[in-house]
Amino acid sequence: MSVGVSPAARTAMALWISHLRAIDGAASHTLTAYSSDVAGFLAFLHRHRGESLGLAQLAGLGQSDMRAWMAHERNRGLSGRSLARALSAVKNFIRWLAAREGFDATHVLSAKAPKYQRKLPRPLSVEAAAEVLEQVEVQAQEPWIAARDSAVMTLMYGCGLRVSEALALKGSDAPLPEVLRIRGKGDKERLVPVLPAARKAVADYLRLCPFPMSRYEPLFRGARGGPLNPRLVAKSMERARLGLGLPATATPHALRHSFATHLLAEGGDLRAIQELLGHASLATTQVYTAVDQARLMQVYQAAHPRA
Repeated sequence: MSVGVSPAARTAMALWISHLRAIDGAASHTLTAYSSDVAGFLAFLHRHRGESLGLAQLAGLGQSDMRAWMAHERNRGLSGRSLARALSAVKNFIRWLAAREGFDATHVLSAKAPKYQRKLPRPLSVEAAAEVLEQVEVQAQEPWIAARDSAVMTLMYGCGLRVSEALALKGSDAPLPEVLRIRGKGDKERLVPVLPAARKAVADYLRLCPFPMSRYEPLFRGARGGPLNPRLVAKSMERARLGLGLPATATPHALRHSFATHLLAEGGDLRAIQELLGHASLATTQVYTAVDQARLMQVYQAAHPRA
């Protein structure tokens, strides 16, 4: 952080990060990103104002300061999406600091994020998802590793789990129950139904796994018995994608997108899908309605080509 930022401001930022970790249960990568965004904001203010930046200066921030910072970020090539994330971090910090120090943060909190075109998720088709699971099951040389990769990806597609959530499962979670308790982002818990196919895939993996399964150790193991690295899941998916000729968007996370999109296409309730995915906001889940509409339009245009 810039040397022009006062010790009091540094301490406040450290306390804010501790608050996010302890009270809000923010994930480590979120804390890293927020810390970097706010540190960059404070460093800019020091240069922009030409004075040491303390709590009094933070309490006196105005609209011109916010506009100058956002213009600086855009001029150095920051995308609208990234700037919106940085602004969210800055607002979170200033809101917390204002409540703690008792000042009015209206000028900061009223700053509007730039508009940007939100990228739609890129799910696989139902057929492609099935082909991926079949391909993963046969492409590894060792049968237990093939069964492991198949189990991980079946959980992601069949239950809508994130890679991190699947790899966080412990030996105590096996054999998988009909309903699994998942601890997701922000340390939030949700209940996820487990399809028979997913339970069978995990049971097949456990039957072949050469390592003893302690209830406190990771369910999914690497080749030497340690926790399975998510990069190996990505590599397995990449081999399947190349073997099937699928686009680069066919990533492990695309299986989670496919879970949500296929449920919606079959008449699934949006609120229920939100709960299954563990989204904090329904707005996050609503992006899948746009995906479904886009696919419907593609089918319509293929069936009714223009003359």
